[in-house]
Amino acid sequence: MIVPAGSKLSPMKPVLAPPEAIAVGELVLKRWDWEWLDATTAAVRDSLPELSPFLGWATDGYDREAAADYTQRSVDGWAAGEEFNYVILTADAEVAGSIGLMTRLGPGVLEIGYWTRTRFAGRGFMTAAVRALTDVALGLPGIERVAIRYDAANAASARVAAKAGFVEVERHRREPTAPAETEISVLSERRA
Repeated sequence: MIVPAGSKLSPMKPVLAPPEAIAVGELVLKRWDWEWLDATTAAVRDSLPELSPFLGWATDGYDREAAADYTQRSVDGWAAGEEFNYVILTADAEVAGSIGLMTRLGPGVLEIGYWTRTRFAGRGFMTAAVRALTDVALGLPGIERVAIRYDAANAASARVAAKAGFVEVERHRREPTAPAETEISVLSERRA
């Protein structure tokens, strides 16, 4: 590269390029796409009793339009290098949940968010998906930490984080956004 005299190069942030598909035992994580719009709508609707206490977006009003909005944000977020969302599929191509990496915590760290479809809960699927996606994330250039945030009352998310090797590093107060949330958010992380 030729740089004009007197020019200063600003450091560029690393370009994140996670794989579009990740095999995880009997599961596969696939980059979010329009293909799963209807199946995801059904998966969320089936799981509202378990999702809605801790996820403000999981309401009785969740419909195909809400799923389409999420899909569009996922497609756009991947293209912008800011959010990398995956559908979690079983060997029979059923939607078992969703997982994603987000850049919102700043340089050097990716945050994982996830939800499990009720009928696939308790099988270790999400723990396996979190482990696999964490390993991928820690292999990306410039990533030193992977974080998971969850409400202090969300025992299921806390178990997944602990089983996947995450360690609690911080608690802070914030406004609840879902019915069962407390004012305490927990941050757990795994380092490279």
